[in-house]
Amino acid sequence: MVAGEQDHRKAMVDLSEGFGERLLGVLLDRAHEMPPQLIAPLVAEEVGRIGGRDVSILLQDYEQLMLTPLPGRSLTVGEPEPIDDSPAGTAFLRAMIVEQPQADGIRMFLPLLDGSDQVGVLALTLDTVDDDDRRLLRRLAGLVADMLVTKSSYTDQFFQARRREPMSVAAEIQWSLLPPLTMITPQVAVAGILEPAYDIAGDSFDYALNDDILHVAVIDSMGHSLDAAVLATVAIGAYRHARRADIGLAELYMFMDAAIDKQFGPDHFVTAQMMRLDIGTGHLQWVNAGHPAALLIRDHQVIRALESPGTLPVGFGGDIPQISEQTLWRGDRVLFFTDGLIEEHETGGEQFGEERLISSVESIRGKSVREMVRGLSHALMRERRGITTDDATLFLVEWRGGTADHLASVDV
Repeated sequence: MVAGEQDHRKAMVDLSEGFGERLLGVLLDRAHEMPPQLIAPLVAEEVGRIGGRDVSILLQDYEQLMLTPLPGRSLTVGEPEPIDDSPAGTAFLRAMIVEQPQADGIRMFLPLLDGSDQVGVLALTLDTVDDDDRRLLRRLAGLVADMLVTKSSYTDQFFQARRREPMSVAAEIQWSLLPPLTMITPQVAVAGILEPAYDIAGDSFDYALNDDILHVAVIDSMGHSLDAAVLATVAIGAYRHARRADIGLAELYMFMDAAIDKQFGPDHFVTAQMMRLDIGTGHLQWVNAGHPAALLIRDHQVIRALESPGTLPVGFGGDIPQISEQTLWRGDRVLFFTDGLIEEHETGGEQFGEERLISSVESIRGKSVREMVRGLSHALMRERRGITTDDATLFLVEWRGGTADHLASVDV
């Protein structure tokens, strides 16, 4: 294209800054140098420009039971909101705007989404609401979520707001290791949960989406408390190092095995499952090193356990593992879990068991991966009457197939 044609096309594009763009632009322009404690006053100020008031930022607590208010100048700080059975909770779980009519206007609850990970909820009140308000506030909430995640790297304020009880040192280490609990893309979605949230020690998980390959690891370190957390830290670090070297699953297992053995000796080990899923084809590969077999869920039914040849736990110096394979159908889900979930039992009672787990899985219908994992974890906790003597982890993968190419183009 010649220069004259470029100038002509540019002249035809309206580059003027509208009210909404100016509003978001002020926030964006200041974001890079904004101290964490000034995010709340700035958000409240920007909301006020469109007639909003009573602004609250609600963050998910570590147990995924409540949305707790973030303190801050110009924010309305009320009581925590239950995630179940509240307008704020519905906005959070469903990633949708919820509007609640009130005597003095409309209370709006907007999900704070960083990518697809739900950070919390932005709540505010307007006299009236139209589509322009909804569009602007949805974009504002997205920008606020990004700021909260970015600024959390160098402040404790957001972590403190999410805590509803003291946290052990081991749990502090484990939470610092975790990736976002949820990732949702057009082709694949994942969600995980750990319990007990404030005293987790040896369980952890990690994942990464590199081009068309989803990588997942779920681990359970031997022992309890701080020793288990340290062992898990080395295991996750070794997993990430090997994964980023782009080696095969068998070599990845061998690398992790050698790293654990070199650091801790033959008396320490980690059970683990490492998985790779081609999100374009649905081809699944995995190595199971001492974990319960993952469950394959299709049309809300557990159709089978993904059994595989036995491989010694990581750190025991096992032979080169055999890779297991499965081709998924669109909509299939794969549920990984650690033994703490099915081996728990009341004193003198029987273990919770895999059959009861399967029954619980099949009873939860019509849920997103995030809702399913959260609902399943809390339902199982209730059935165990709150008893947790060992760490327990759930990690769910849903393969959707297709492509995401449409997201790379902009329609104007």
